[in-house]
Amino acid sequence: MTLNAVLCGCGAMSKGWLRAIKETPALAEAIEVTGLVDVNLAAAEALAAEFGLNRALIGTDLSDVIASARADIVFDVVIPVARFNVVSTALKAGCHVLSEKPMAASLAEGTALIDLAAETGKIHAIIQNRRFISGVRRMRRFVESGAIGDLTGIHCDFFIAPHFGGFREDMDNVLLVDMAIHTFDAARFVAGKTPLAVYCVERNPKGSWYRHGACANATFEFSDDVIFTYRGSWCAEGERTSWESQWRLVGSRGMLTWNGDETFRAAVAGEERGLLRGFTPVDVPGPERDEETRGHASVIAGFVDAIRTGRRPETASCDNIRSLAMVFGAVESARTGKRVVISA
Repeated sequence: MTLNAVLCGCGAMSKGWLRAIKETPALAEAIEVTGLVDVNLAAAEALAAEFGLNRALIGTDLSDVIASARADIVFDVVIPVARFNVVSTALKAGCHVLSEKPMAASLAEGTALIDLAAETGKIHAIIQNRRFISGVRRMRRFVESGAIGDLTGIHCDFFIAPHFGGFREDMDNVLLVDMAIHTFDAARFVAGKTPLAVYCVERNPKGSWYRHGACANATFEFSDDVIFTYRGSWCAEGERTSWESQWRLVGSRGMLTWNGDETFRAAVAGEERGLLRGFTPVDVPGPERDEETRGHASVIAGFVDAIRTGRRPETASCDNIRSLAMVFGAVESARTGKRVVISA
């Protein structure tokens, strides 16, 4: 059965979604984009032309387009402040919803959307595409293998200087809310632990072209005494890190590092006597399932499978709210200067 989809929010981010569908035969067969919605009709029309969506209905009113396009699903790619209205409108109209991150502009709104999805019996999931890449899947598999013993720490560095223009440069807490959630969510996934508390310092450094919060340093406490630290900046000119961050996993027997690209190094304690005991390199196996490493396409495929089978998707909002809680816990800690307990 082909699912009719309405895409709401026709800015640059939407192209990644449509490209994933177009370039993945199984998704192109499973989904037909029958409607496009944007407050800027010209943006929707341009998107339709670029992707050959000649039969898609175009409008500014989501409810009207959902009804006219006979939508089964809504792809929500709007800016965060508009997310609650878009998702609630779609769920109430009987549609399953796949949302861009973050899943809501507040924890209260996120909880309300989870409740509404349960009430309507529809799926609401989040396109946390960065956990669906080879490097993150390899780290998770490596941790689960026990190769470096019990995980005790995850440490991530993210230093990039993108000049986006547009809404991001006027956001509050821009790094934490718009970008860090990718690394926070991936760390939670790799660790397989529950976030418990956070202490965060946030700044907008000299030279920043963002209005607020382009730099943040956070320390999270996870369950089982695992620590996750994040150091990040969106105004760090010079030699940058990967968009996926640079990672170091520390275990009770050894460590793994990943540069966010293709380079993995892992080693366990050696047997030399003395102050430092050396190390023995170990292999880092590839991902267990290649179909889980295709970013947007993997998330959308899981969403479609959940609709067809009734299984809960990996990034269902009822789970993803824990990643959102990490973000807003860090924001609250930065605001108050205090350690914040994460309750979601």
